[in-house]
Amino acid sequence: MVVAIDGPSGVGKSTVARAVAHALGFGYLDTGAYYRMATLVALHRGVTPDDADGIRRALDHVDVDFVDGRLFLDGQDVSMDLRGPAVTGAVSEVSAHPSVRSTVVEMQRAWVARHGGRAVVEGRDIGTVVFPDAPVKVFLTADPETRARRRAADDEARGRPVETLMEQMARRDGADSSRDASPLRPADDAVIIDTSTLGVADVVARVLDLV
Repeated sequence: MVVAIDGPSGVGKSTVARAVAHALGFGYLDTGAYYRMATLVALHRGVTPDDADGIRRALDHVDVDFVDGRLFLDGQDVSMDLRGPAVTGAVSEVSAHPSVRSTVVEMQRAWVARHGGRAVVEGRDIGTVVFPDAPVKVFLTADPETRARRRAADDEARGRPVETLMEQMARRDGADSSRDASPLRPADDAVIIDTSTLGVADVVARVLDLV
């Protein structure tokens, strides 16, 4: 059984998904980490973000695993590297390539299969593309200022003005929502939860009620 949790950044996807996975005894997968991994691989191998074929070929020669919220690339924990400015600056372009997305989606499906098909999977196209037949689909949202304030509390964004983060998030949302391959949108049968005024425990409880 897959629980699909989608939404833009700053809505609490990771925190909620981890808590739901823990409560159910399921595996937890952050699919966004896989696109950051693809970007990191491209940068390390000198492949430019616009070279879809080059990125896809590079991904054919890597071993990837996601364990306890950390991503391992060829046996090395690269979780911190995934959050660096170079990766952050290129991940939207890399993740927009249909061929790259197709390769990464197969990696994500294989990870869930290795975990017995019991997983809470978070991302931006889980309920629409990666696991469209998931029995539980949730799309989290929140107002822009709340999202930016939450983002500002993250280590990666700490120190950046909320207004700057709001602008950056709006650009990312626009790019993700308008791309041809797997645009950011709720699945038709997803339950939409606005987390703006809800605590984590409240959101987790609402998701668990759907399982």
